[in-house]
Amino acid sequence: MRTTIGYTVESIGYVIGAQGLVGFASQTFFGAEWGWLHKVVDLPPAAHLGIVAVGLALVATGVRTRKAPGRREVL
Repeated sequence: MRTTIGYTVESIGYVIGAQGLVGFASQTFFGAEWGWLHKVVDLPPAAHLGIVAVGLALVATGVRTRKAPGRREVL
């Protein structure tokens, strides 16, 4: 179950991080609105970087969750 949850959280993190990155790049460099995040909320470019950070945190949490627990060495 830990593996399934880890992959799910990691996948959600990738999507959220990508949307934040696309939103930041589109507003900063092109003056347009790309992705689907702007359809939900209107955020300044700096807030999109916060969304990227949230996505990265979810990816890190997912990777850490799905790692196999440490094994004991039996003598």
